[in-house]
Order: sequence, then structure tokens, then C-alpha cells
Amino acid sequence: MEVLTSTSPPPRRGCNPILATQRSKLQNQRALLNQKLSKQMRLRAGAENLFNATTNPKIRETVALELSFVNSNLQLLKEELSEINASVEPYQNKSGKTVSIPMIPLGLKDTKDLEFVEVFQNYLSEHFGEDPTSYHDELADFADMRTSIRTPSRTYEGVSLLLEYYNQLYFLENRFFSPHQPLKVYFHWYDSITGVPSMQRSVSLEKASILFNIGALYSQVATRADRTRKKGVDVAIDAYQRAAGIFNYLRTNFSNAPCPDLSHSFLSALTYLMLAQAQECVLELKVLGGFEIQLGKCASIAQEAMKVSDKYSLTEKSFNVESVKTYVPYSWINMVQVKSHHYRALSHYYAALGLLDQHVAAEPVEISKLLSTLYVEVKDEGIPKPEDAAKRKEDRKRLGKSHLRQAIFHHERALQTHSLCKLMRTIDILKEYLQHAHNRSLSKFAEVDTEEDFFALVVAPNIFPFTEHDSKATPPAFGSVSSTDIFKRLGPLTVFSAHFRLGSSRSITLTDKQDSCGFTLHGNSPVTVATHDETARRLGLRNDDIVISIDDEDVKWRDHNYIADLISKKTGAPVVMKVVTVLGPVSSAPVSIFV
Repeated sequence: MEVLTSTSPPPRRGCNPILATQRSKLQNQRALLNQKLSKQMRLRAGAENLFNATTNPKIRETVALELSFVNSNLQLLKEELSEINASVEPYQNKSGKTVSIPMIPLGLKDTKDLEFVEVFQNYLSEHFGEDPTSYHDELADFADMRTSIRTPSRTYEGVSLLLEYYNQLYFLENRFFSPHQPLKVYFHWYDSITGVPSMQRSVSLEKASILFNIGALYSQVATRADRTRKKGVDVAIDAYQRAAGIFNYLRTNFSNAPCPDLSHSFLSALTYLMLAQAQECVLELKVLGGFEIQLGKCASIAQEAMKVSDKYSLTEKSFNVESVKTYVPYSWINMVQVKSHHYRALSHYYAALGLLDQHVAAEPVEISKLLSTLYVEVKDEGIPKPEDAAKRKEDRKRLGKSHLRQAIFHHERALQTHSLCKLMRTIDILKEYLQHAHNRSLSKFAEVDTEEDFFALVVAPNIFPFTEHDSKATPPAFGSVSSTDIFKRLGPLTVFSAHFRLGSSRSITLTDKQDSCGFTLHGNSPVTVATHDETARRLGLRNDDIVISIDDEDVKWRDHNYIADLISKKTGAPVVMKVVTVLGPVSSAPVSIFV
């Protein structure tokens, strides 16, 4: 196999695998496990074929034993991969003294080296009529870029690298991959969760996998952001929303997924997850640096927390779809459930805080208005109406204690749910957050619960989820990163692509002796022969011929005025004009591919 080296460096580079961070080490472990899984699956397929093909009892017994051994190995590898995929701690920010509550990032899909050089060289020769050796640098540049996207840095530079490669795939697909005649270039990608390999000749699999990795990188950038500072929280919100936009774009623009991590149900679940985590960051931004305890502020935070809880509830529902539930790591489902309870508890806690500890006296009318917007609808006759609670301090205390009791209930649910997952129990920081919030609510309830309170507690009314900044999926900005067509020398894509059949190039020699030879040039990039006389026809010119060079000067990207001037300046010397004929669109029997 030919090894290509480029005379110029590729536009961007991936990270150095030698300088391994915890995240890159995880990715390397994932890649090794993917290779082992692929090998074991090949062994299992071979053993199953032999088992089905033979009728010899002894051979079937031996093969059955081998199958049992291979299946056992596969199960162990899948469990090991599941533990790696469930790891969230290496992606968290630990730069400061204060550590934020853990989030769920995504690992990258892994791929194999792409063997394309020989196939592309043959295509350059057969389809475009070009000398493949003259495109050595272009082939090397693409090989370098394809290698670099396997190890992108976990920063916005890594995102830019993947976006640039994704844009490059548009040119590559149009140049070399006809939808009717697929090349023998095989794209291998591993599922990000199970490690099961997928292989297709369609560029669509490559594009979808790159987009998935862009979304995964955004999730890692967001998770790694320092959310103890406003700038870091803003970065996290933006990155999570961009990740949601990528996954939503994938879900709506790609179908017939060859692997579970590109299925509609899983991509939908990821979109909900990213939006929930973005909303969680919005809440963090709202309470960052502390706040004055007054009913209006506490009510606003309570509604924000309820919005976060609702979004995690939606995420939980999307994770409970059968095809997703049996696929994603249980630790993800567990964390989503925990956070749904945790933020519902915080919502009731902040509502109680505003009712019980308001520092600044407010008019009953103002309190009544705030309470009427805080709740969904008060139907229980035992619950004080907003206008009544506004008038009597006793009713506000009664309502506040009800919220505290509800907060304690959901905090306990969060702790119980957290204890159900072995892996989640190892994340100390999450347990500390949950325990601290629970103890705070218990302490507050003990503080306000006195023997003088003769009223009976009731179930706290439902808090209306509301936010001034609703997290939304940010559509992909493909145009934010420019990408130059590596194979631009082939000519404009409107003609020099895999969609059109080109005839053999012909050289037309024009001399002064051919004064009567006349033809008209038309258009720009490329320039075509519009009309010609009989002399020009005898020389070999035809209508709609594409002018590709004048005396070995490439003019595919020039306009007709430039070419006309170039010919006229060569008075007294023969002019060799090279042309090619477009024979028509490439067509064949349709081939079923991943679109």
C-alpha cells in the first residue's frame, strides 16, 4: 500500500495521542475494546456458519463449546465497554476549589483508517482523464485530514476540525461518489456505546458519524467548562445547546441508521438530555454568587428549578423507550432520574424559603400576585389561596412548611434512586450535593416547626415551571468554518464531478493559417464553446465543449474574456486548446445506501 506524504501541512491537526489526558485515555481504551469486540464478532460469525453447515455431531459439539467461549468473551468486553461509557468523572471540571454537580458527556465514535488512495487514483484516471501522480499532494492532504479527525482536541478547535472535514466531505462526495456507481471505498465506524462495527460504502455514514462526534465534542466542552464562573456557565449553556442542535439535525436529516447510536430514538433522547443540561446551567447562572432572600426572587428560582426538573423528566421518558432503555448505560438513566427528583425538591425548597424568610416586607397585593404566578392552579380547598396567604403570616408559614415537606420527600427519592446504581455511588461529589441539599431542607423544617403550630400540613401546590431563558437546540453553523475543496484543480463541481460522464480530452491546434476558423466562447468557470464554423468543426470542436487548458495553462476556473485574450496574445504561434465533452449524467441501476 502506498504511503502518501504531503509537501504542505493539512489545514488543521488533531491532538497528540502521546500527550494523553484522562479523556483521551478513555477514548484509547474504547478504541482497543472496539477492535477486540470486532474480532470476537468475526469469530462468532465463523463459528455459527460452521455449526449450521456441518452435520457431524462431534464437530457440532466442539463448535458449540467454542461459541459458548466466544459469547462469554463478548459479554465481558461489552460490560467493560459499558463501564467506560458510563464514566463521567474524567470529563468534569476540577480546576477550582468548588466543584459543580456532574453532567453527562458523550464519548466519540471510533473509526478505522480509510483505504482510498488506489481507488481514487484509478477514478482520477478513468473518470477525469487525469494523471493520478499529479494529484499526489491532494491525496496526501486528504489522508492527513482523515487521520487527524480520529483524535480531535476536546476544545472548540477540535469542533472546527470536524466541521472543516464535514464540509470537505461535500466536495469529496460530489467529486468521487456517484449515487449510482459506489466506489469500493469502505467506511468503518464503531458504535459509541456498544462498540459494534458498521461498514458501508456510502459517504452518508461518514458524514453522520462526524456529525455525531461534533455533538459529542460539544457535550465534552460543556461538561469541562468551569461553571463556578459566569463565563464558564455561558460556555456550557452554548455548547449544550449546540450539541442538541447537532443531534436534532442528525435525527431529521439521516435515516436507515446502520447502528443504534444514529437511530432516531437515541438521537431524540440525546437532544432532550443536552437541552436539560443546558437548562440546568441556566439555573446555576441564576443562583451564581448568591441572592437576596425575598419572595419574588425565590419564586423565580423555584420556577426555574421546576423547569429543569420537567426537562429531565422528558429526558427520562425518552430514555425509557424500549430500544433506548436496553441500549444506554444504566448510570445515565439513573442520573437523569436523580436530577429530576433533585431539582423538583430544590423548587419546593426555594418556594418555602421565599414564603418563610422574606427579609423585606411586601404589600399583600404584591405577595398575592407573586403567589398566583408561582402555582399551576390551586384546586385543593385545604390549601390557602394566594390572596389568603398574602394576608396572613400563619398561612404563609403553613404553605412554606408544606413546600419544605415536599422538598424533603423528593430529596429522599433522589438519594434512594442514587443508591440503586453501583457506579453512581462511586461519584462522591454527586452524593455530597444530594446529601447537602437534603440536610439543608431538614434543618430548615426543624427550624420552623414549632409546638405552637396547631394547623395541619397539606400537600404543597404544584409549582408552575417557567424560565426567561428556555434552552433550545442551536442549528449547526456549517458555514462558520471555511473549507477549501482539496481537489479544486479538477475543475468546477458543476461539470467535473461524479455526476457527469466526461469524454476523452482532445487537443485542438489553432494557427494563423486558419484565418477562417471561428468559434464563440461562453460562460465562466468553466468556459464552453457556444458556436463554431465548419473549419473549427473539422479541427475537432463541438458545441458545448469545455475548454480546460490553453498551451498547458489550466483555465477551468477562468472566464471567457480571459481565455479570449490569452488566445489573441499568442499571435504568430500555434495555440493548443484542450477541450473535453460532457457526455451526459452518470446513470445506472439504483443502489440501496444509507441516506
